Amino acid sequence: MPYTEAKTSPSYIFIKRIIDIFSSAILVIIFSPIIILVTLLIKITSKGPILADTPKRVGKGGKLFKMLKFRSMVENAHGILRENPEYASLFDSYKKGSYKLKNDPRVTKIGKIIRKYSLDEIPQLINVLFGDMSLVGPRAYYPDELREQQKKYPHTQDSVKVVLSVKPGITGFWQVSGRSEINFDKRIQMDAEYVKKRSVFYDLWIIFKTPWAMISGKGAL
Repeated sequence: MPYTEAKTSPSYIFIKRIIDIFSSAILVIIFSPIIILVTLLIKITSKGPILADTPKRVGKGGKLFKMLKFRSMVENAHGILRENPEYASLFDSYKKGSYKLKNDPRVTKIGKIIRKYSLDEIPQLINVLFGDMSLVGPRAYYPDELREQQKKYPHTQDSVKVVLSVKPGITGFWQVSGRSEINFDKRIQMDAEYVKKRSVFYDLWIIFKTPWAMISGKGAL
């Protein structure tokens, strides 16, 4: 997918990567008891893999990568939604709702809890260590999501190009602003604004606000 390079200082990119590496490594250690607990709960309570079996996401420069998440839904939830005729109306609602669903029947009982407090996002710390993601950045979108939403909101094409010039993040501006339920056009605009304004201090501000967003579960789907 095409992208528009958003200029920033080399020192920011270097410092951001250092913060990403050290912070994600430390967080993996801190969250290790939760990682073990969530892993056991997923394995005990539902059939399927521990990590979500979802398609690749669009990363920096339009490059596809496998984003790691704890599985919070039934096995093959992504395929069921798109291929099972019984879920046709739900899939329409999914697309109309900017690729988010409330009261999603595919979510498991344990999944509701780990999604509410964003515990399903913890494995993405490995993506950060590998360099596919950053702690702070825009949402990592599905390829079909970007294609369909740009057809629905043609005016977002320039914002999408800006967003794809940087690594997606585990957390970001719209996630901590209490506006995580907004539609794609507003969300991608906020993501693009972050890219244009990003700095070390801006990233740290978002990181410091993230724990409260996780604990409150506000806007989580």
